[in-house]
Amino acid sequence: MSNYSFNDEISLVKETEDLATRAMKLELIPSFVVHHFPNSWAFYIPDQNTSPLLTPEEAYLKLIKLIKSSSYSL
Repeated sequence: MSNYSFNDEISLVKETEDLATRAMKLELIPSFVVHHFPNSWAFYIPDQNTSPLLTPEEAYLKLIKLIKSSSYSL
């Protein structure tokens, strides 16, 4: 069983922002933007092909996959 460091949407957003910052420091992504709306967040992580707005869940999964597929470990 995995231990996640989030249990609600706000902590998920915080964890996703931390992963995006880490991915930037590792030079896996060039930048990221978080759009704050009254009741939700949207992540923008530019890449070479497409750059759709992602939900916090989609961004979290994309960043986890990106970091795990690189030579760096979580």
